[in-house]
Amino acid sequence: MIVNFTPVTPVVVVDNLQVSAINRGRETVLVSDIRFSVNKGEVLALIGESGSGKTTIAMALMGYARHGCQITDGRITVAGQDVRAMTPSALRQFRGNKIAYIAQSAASSFNPGIKIMDQVIEPVVIHHLMSRADAKAKAIDLFRELALPSPETIGDRYPHQVSGGQLQRLMTAMALMGDPQVIILDEPTTALDVTTQVEVLKAFRRVVTQRGMTAIYVSHDLAVVAQMADQIMVLQQGKIVEHGATSELLHHAREPYTHQLMNAAQHQSRPSSWNRHNDDVQPLLEVRDLAVGYGPRNPEGIPKIRIVEAINLQLWRGQAIGIIGESGSGKTTLAHAIAGLNPAWCGHLLFDDHYISNDLAARRPKEMQQIQYVFQMADTALNPAHTIRDILSRPLKHFHQLQGAALDKEILDLLALVKLPTSLLHRKPASLSGGQKQRVNLARALAARPDLIICDEVTSALDTVVAAAILDLIAELRRKLHLSVLFISHDMHAIRAVCDDIIVMKQGRVMTQIATEDYNKPSSHLYFERLKRAVPELRQGWLDEHQETLKAELYN
Repeated sequence: MIVNFTPVTPVVVVDNLQVSAINRGRETVLVSDIRFSVNKGEVLALIGESGSGKTTIAMALMGYARHGCQITDGRITVAGQDVRAMTPSALRQFRGNKIAYIAQSAASSFNPGIKIMDQVIEPVVIHHLMSRADAKAKAIDLFRELALPSPETIGDRYPHQVSGGQLQRLMTAMALMGDPQVIILDEPTTALDVTTQVEVLKAFRRVVTQRGMTAIYVSHDLAVVAQMADQIMVLQQGKIVEHGATSELLHHAREPYTHQLMNAAQHQSRPSSWNRHNDDVQPLLEVRDLAVGYGPRNPEGIPKIRIVEAINLQLWRGQAIGIIGESGSGKTTLAHAIAGLNPAWCGHLLFDDHYISNDLAARRPKEMQQIQYVFQMADTALNPAHTIRDILSRPLKHFHQLQGAALDKEILDLLALVKLPTSLLHRKPASLSGGQKQRVNLARALAARPDLIICDEVTSALDTVVAAAILDLIAELRRKLHLSVLFISHDMHAIRAVCDDIIVMKQGRVMTQIATEDYNKPSSHLYFERLKRAVPELRQGWLDEHQETLKAELYN
C-alpha cells in the first residue's frame, strides 16, 4: 500500500535573525542567531526578562524594527511571504491582513476621543477590505465570540467607559478583523488583575484554537505561558538559551537561567518575622470609617461618585499589610486617600497617635515626611530631565536640609541600600532598566526617612525575575529600617512574599482580612477563595481545571 505523505509547511520560519541598533555608523547587536519555526495552529511563547529581545523578535516578524534599529541579517517567512523582501507599501497591506499585533497596554493603544467601534473597524475600512456596514457586523460577531458584554452596543462607548479586561479583548477584536494567519500577543495580560487575566486568557485560547491560528505569545510569566503555548523559547540578552515543547521544558529544563525564571514565577511567601511590640499601645496608622469619591457634592457634602466607603484598618509599626482585589475595587483610591493625594470626604486618619488631615496640602511637613508613596510606574514618577543624583537630593534637602559632604554621603548610602552602583548617579532615568528605575523610585521614598511607605503596584510592570528581586529588597528594607508597609497589588504572589496580613477589597469595601500564614487554610469568604483560585499555577492544564471548577460552581 502506498501512503501519500504531505509535509507540513510551517506558517512562520525564522532563520539566523539579527537585529541591531545603528548609531552614527556604529552597530550594536540586540538579538542574533534566532532560529525557529511555527506550524499552523501552534502557539510559540517567547519568554525572558526585560531586555532579552522578546518584543524585538516579535516585531521583526512584521518587518518592523524600533527607531534607530534595523533587521541586519536573517530570513523571515510569514504565511509564505518573504518579509524582508517586501516594499513599505506591501508591508502595510501585510500587517493586519496576514499578521496582527496585540499590544501590552490596550489603554494607551486606543484613542480616548474616538468611539471603540470606529477604532476596531478602521484597519479593514482604510485598506478597503470591506464596507463600513459589513465591518460593523463582523466586529459585533467578534465581540460576541470574545464574550464581551452587550456586543451590539459596546462599540458605541469610549475606551474609558469599559474595564481593562474588556479593552484588552476589544483590541483582540481589532486584530482579528482582517482574519490574519498569524497573531502576536505582546504581554497582553500583564497589567490585569488575576480574575480578569483568567477570563482574557480563556478568550485568547478559545479564539486561537477555534480559528486554527498561529500565535506568538510574548511574556515574562511562565505560569501564564504554560496555559497557552505548545512550545517555549527562553531568551536572555538577545540569544536563545533553551527551546522546546512546553511539557518538556517545564519538567526537564536544562539551563540554570530557565530554572531561575521558573523559581521567580513561583515566588514563595516567607514566614512573617513581624511581632507587635508590647510597648506599641496604638497602631502607627489607623483608618476610621473612611469614604472617598469624585465629582460634585450634594448639599450634605456627599460626592456624586463614591469609590470606597466605610474603610477601617489598623497598621502597626514594622508591619506590612497587603491590599488586594480586582481592578476597580478601590485599592489605589484608598492608598491615595491615606497619602492625602485624594482627600476623603468622610472619616478620619490617625498617624502616630494623632489626627492628620485628609488633605495633603493641610498636613505639616513632618506628617508628609513620615508617609511616602512609591508609585506604580517609575517611568512617569521620575523626572526624565533630572539625573539620579538630582532626584535623590531633593527629598534630602527638603526634609533634612542636607548639603555638601553630608548630602553626598546620604545619597551614596541610599544607593547602597537599594543595591544600585554609584555609576548611575549622573545618568538620567531613560538610560536605566525597569528594575533600576523602580529601585531609584524606592530610594527616593526612603530618602525622607519615613515610618510608612505605600507601595502601589510597584512590580506590575516588571518581569518576574526583576520583580522577585524588588520584593526581596522591600522585605530586607523592612527588617533593616523597621518600616511599616502598605502594599497595593493585584498579584497574590507579591502580596504573600512581602506582607504579614492581607486585606481583600471588592467594590470599594473591605471584604475580609486574614494573616498571610493562614493563606492556605480554607476561608469562609467565597470572594477571597475565588481570587486564590484565579492565580495561575506553573503547570499545564491549570486553566482547563479552573474553567471546570467555575462550571461546577455555576450548576451547583
